[in-house]
Amino acid sequence: MEETHRGRTALVTGAARGIGRAVAEGLARRGARVAVMDIALDAAEATAAEIGGGAIAVAGDVGDWESFQAAHAAAVARIGAFDILVNNAGISPKRDGARVPAAEMDPAEWRRVVDINLSGCFYGARLVAPAMIAARRGAIVSLSSVAGKHYSSIVGVHYAATKAAIIGLTRHLAGELGPHGIRVNAIAPGRIESPMIHTVGAAVNQAALAATPLGRLGTAAECADAIAYLTSDAASFVTGVTLDVAGGLSMT
Repeated sequence: MEETHRGRTALVTGAARGIGRAVAEGLARRGARVAVMDIALDAAEATAAEIGGGAIAVAGDVGDWESFQAAHAAAVARIGAFDILVNNAGISPKRDGARVPAAEMDPAEWRRVVDINLSGCFYGARLVAPAMIAARRGAIVSLSSVAGKHYSSIVGVHYAATKAAIIGLTRHLAGELGPHGIRVNAIAPGRIESPMIHTVGAAVNQAALAATPLGRLGTAAECADAIAYLTSDAASFVTGVTLDVAGGLSMT
């Protein structure tokens, strides 16, 4: 594989498993030195060890500013300032395999999803932006979802709202940071084969598959490839974009 990211340093949140792990692996294979950040340190350390290439693990809660700040500082002390940030960490709580209706949702659950899925993306950008501005280069990619663009009967309103907000956050950060040479984009996955989709019944995923023009679930590796493109020099004139990685699911 071509080392398109040689000499780059990347921070990937929620990187111990699923899409985040695939992203961390993909960037490392392309030559980047990666900080695997996750709330579960043991899992992050295992992932970093398997990735190799100088990857490190740091523990942190993206939904808590102080925790994220400490994790970022610890990572920078070990591998230097970041050229790349991938805001991957996110949650989609369910009840007995189904979304929690808005009329029954605990406000504490709403706040926690907003803290992790949305505030975590802002916190990440806030932490890496000063060094990127000083270097006049950088790439930030956040994970939105097709559920942030269209109604979904699968996810709760908290998840859908945060994923829609990430699209707006991406556009505005791209506008603010573009003059400093920093590109900000997002991807919007559809149904991706990952631990998160198995919190619902098989019938739900079968229905989503039937509605996907390509007729299959996506893979974490396909999301990782899209992010590798968006963080590479091949996308040097691409910013403010939310790229669907959904097999055509959102074509309406």
